[in-house]
Amino acid sequence: MKLYGPDFYNISELLTDEELMIQKTAYDFVQTEFMPLVEEHYERGTFPLELATKLGELGFMGSSLPIESGGSGVSNVAYGMILHELERGDSGLRSFASVQGSLVMYPIHAYGSDEQKDKWLSGLGDGTKIGCFGLTEPNFGSNPGGMATRCKKDGNDWIINGNKMWITNGTLADVAVVWARDEEGIVRGFLLEKDMDGFTSSDIHGKLSLRCSVTSELSMSNVRVPDSARLPNIEGLKGPLGCLTQARYGIAWGMVGAAVDCYNVSLEYAKERKQFSKPIAGYQLTQAKFAEMVTNITQAQLLVYRLGRLKDEGKMNFQQVSMAKRNNCIMAREIAKTAREILGGNGVTIDYSPIRHMANIESVYTYEGTHEMHTLILGEKITGLAAFDS
Repeated sequence: MKLYGPDFYNISELLTDEELMIQKTAYDFVQTEFMPLVEEHYERGTFPLELATKLGELGFMGSSLPIESGGSGVSNVAYGMILHELERGDSGLRSFASVQGSLVMYPIHAYGSDEQKDKWLSGLGDGTKIGCFGLTEPNFGSNPGGMATRCKKDGNDWIINGNKMWITNGTLADVAVVWARDEEGIVRGFLLEKDMDGFTSSDIHGKLSLRCSVTSELSMSNVRVPDSARLPNIEGLKGPLGCLTQARYGIAWGMVGAAVDCYNVSLEYAKERKQFSKPIAGYQLTQAKFAEMVTNITQAQLLVYRLGRLKDEGKMNFQQVSMAKRNNCIMAREIAKTAREILGGNGVTIDYSPIRHMANIESVYTYEGTHEMHTLILGEKITGLAAFDS
């Protein structure tokens, strides 16, 4: 078996048969189950929720988590390749699975009580339950330390007040992992269930990016929850930031998938589209674009492959994830733009995927840490000096 996509450096030889088979399974799922639906849902601004249980049946939710935690126990490289294929379809599909696995199942697995794990992980893993992750606020994105959402102890309960913004799956979710600051300034995580008194969600409309994804606002007005709803095994910002490291890892893989799709679509088009005396793929300037694209894809492939192996070995650090997320987002952004150029006027229609990827990447470039924030994370690692404002 071979890698699905350009494989200029024979990366297939570095992958196990199981990893390649998992990629093929994910590729086939996206092509047969998702691609016939994507244009309709992208135009309508909706997500095909009927695919949730199918993703679960295939083991694509939190795939690298242990089986007893609702995952499939596969390697982190295999998990990355699943997200590669989901994003090859659309960022909305990858975001759905990424939030479910990295931002909901992972914190329950890593920080939750046995009761919380028993209650949620199986349903989240098989797609019969949906989750969301509430960290970003209307006025605090890149600076989660400015969190305004508050939790106050009241007897054996907690009372939570605040708002969360730009929440993937917010109105679809049965459970929300919500982060709030207590009276001592300690950040704590809570599992808030759908239809709790004072807990509401509403969709954000008018998006021109990530249209095949549900994005919401969460509002909490005196939401009372028992202490059993608190994630007991974590406190402080290291809790949500640890979750973001997991999600950013998946994004780095997903961006390669988006870039590969843009490359493949534009290459096929360029071989067939004739101008003057021959296909446009036969002209020097077009070939220069493809040479640049395949080089940048290969670099990104090697980056995430090595990152995945480090993760499997327990050696990965968050600065390495920042490098991969930062590099691969800007790589995919440029490739989507170049692919659209090659498609010419046809490239602005929904019939061709690069402009859809191009719009989606604008969101992915920003969320889970902006390009600038990841630049400063790397800068601090390199120099030992923090350039963030205090």
